[in-house]
Amino acid sequence: MKIKNIIYWISTIALSLVFLYSAQMYVFKTEMIKGFFESFNYPTYIVIPLALVKILGVVMILWRKSNWLTEWAYAGFFFDLVLATAAHANAGHAIGLSVFAMPILFVSYFLGKEVRS
Repeated sequence: MKIKNIIYWISTIALSLVFLYSAQMYVFKTEMIKGFFESFNYPTYIVIPLALVKILGVVMILWRKSNWLTEWAYAGFFFDLVLATAAHANAGHAIGLSVFAMPILFVSYFLGKEVRS
């Protein structure tokens, strides 16, 4: 059980770092990110709200006081990664961080259910 707990925390911290890195890019390099969003044909007004939601999602995953909100945070992260991967693939970009974060998300989610129960 101890090894599962360690793997859970490593994956959860790695996932949190990926999303915090993404959020800080959205906040501190907004114009660059808006350029990417325009190239993907996404609306640019969602850049800052998306950064805030990513930060709140990390808080909910680490805090885990509400199972309902934690589930929604993981779901939001899943859809964010799927849509980011699709957008980058459609734009002809190389494989991005979103592809590598997907297995980390699954490990964190499923081991979290087992470790926390």
